[in-house]
Amino acid sequence: MGSLMKNTPSGPVTIRVAQVEDAVALRALRLEALLDAPVAFAADYERTAAEPPERWVQRINEYAQGNQSVIYVAEAEGALIGMTGLGRGHWQKTEHGGVIWGVYVQPAWRGLHIAEALIEACIAWGRGLGMTVVKLGVVTHNAAAIRCYLRCGFTVYGIDPQAICYNGIMYDELLMARQVTQDH
Repeated sequence: MGSLMKNTPSGPVTIRVAQVEDAVALRALRLEALLDAPVAFAADYERTAAEPPERWVQRINEYAQGNQSVIYVAEAEGALIGMTGLGRGHWQKTEHGGVIWGVYVQPAWRGLHIAEALIEACIAWGRGLGMTVVKLGVVTHNAAAIRCYLRCGFTVYGIDPQAICYNGIMYDELLMARQVTQDH
């Protein structure tokens, strides 16, 4: 699982698997994401912030030791600017599929197709394990994210009503999937 260099108008960006050394920065990036777009994620800031940094070290180590989950990060100028995870189905009957989670790119780096590069890296990782389908959920009003996922080949297969409740407001999610072919 090597790294991929993506050239952007804002400078080069490296897409790579998260390492233990990234734990503190990855935690900070995740907390930033939860503050920046609280409706976009099922996780909440307060509970995530209460997790000690060591939990992120543990999480990255667990991911590195198995083939159930992976976190890819985007790095530019020595800092993490984006992240995306892919979790594989837990049971033998579901391990052919995965779920994309935690897609986030810092605002200054948006519009440069970094999210697509992160998603494609996750899908390539899943393809290497024989995954045949990858799914995700996105709140229905997040037009930019929906366009990103459509560009990545995802299609809508349903709606999850009231999937997110934030500040007493209910948000539906589009359920999207992408078939993963072994020759793509």
